[in-house]
Amino acid sequence: MLARERQSYIAERVRDRGAVRVSDLTRELNVSDMTVRRDLDRLAKQGLVDKVHGGATVPGRNSTDEPGFETKSARERTEKDAIAVAATTLVRPGFAVGLSAGTTTWRLAQQLLDVPGITVVTNSVQIATVFYQSPRPDQTVVLTGGVRTPSDALVGPIAVATLRSLNLDIVFLGVHGMDELTGFTSPNLLEAETSRALAQSGRRLVVVADHTKWGVIGISTIAALEDADVVVTDAGLHPDALEVLTQRVGDVMVCPVAAAPVVAITGVPGAVVS
Repeated sequence: MLARERQSYIAERVRDRGAVRVSDLTRELNVSDMTVRRDLDRLAKQGLVDKVHGGATVPGRNSTDEPGFETKSARERTEKDAIAVAATTLVRPGFAVGLSAGTTTWRLAQQLLDVPGITVVTNSVQIATVFYQSPRPDQTVVLTGGVRTPSDALVGPIAVATLRSLNLDIVFLGVHGMDELTGFTSPNLLEAETSRALAQSGRRLVVVADHTKWGVIGISTIAALEDADVVVTDAGLHPDALEVLTQRVGDVMVCPVAAAPVVAITGVPGAVVS
């Protein structure tokens, strides 16, 4: 691949994902770390990317950038579907289930339509719509009140007060980013507070996040990595990131994008079982 073709590919990946890591690009392009860094230097000079530690982001992107629901729903569709299918296996009939706002949890909601007897609590207009459009008499949906964000989440004191009064069997949390130091984050202060209340209302916290979320940092931390009982992600996650998660999270479920069994990895590094 010529340098111009390589740089075009990188610029497109940044536009699609919002951010890329040098380590991911070296693997995808089968080139050296130095080659990728030179390409990023060239793209940064052209104003097509902003270089950050370990990778690059969309120009002008910062910790408060918040893409709309439609923009996010078009990203990593295959990975999100695989994550949703795997996460559904953690839900039992009759469970009280919390779903935070987000496009991965929205995909999960579509899978949960077939689970009988569940009560779903969400602050997402989009997720509530999924259940309202395919109603079944043995399912109950509770939509919190609040102020609507660009990602169609209802946030603020009304939502927080509602969530703090509930006791849920399991909570699925979608996040803007996850990082070794900052944990699971959001670019919206009010949404982070609401997600924090939802996370604390569940007996079990499951974070659903595709591999592109690693290394992305929003302005506000929702929870530390250790607060998650389970993280469900996809096989695109870099091995270094996977090692961090296996050391600090109770269980990690890694979903191959191709049709194959989900691999469950315990919190002990290197311990893998089918």
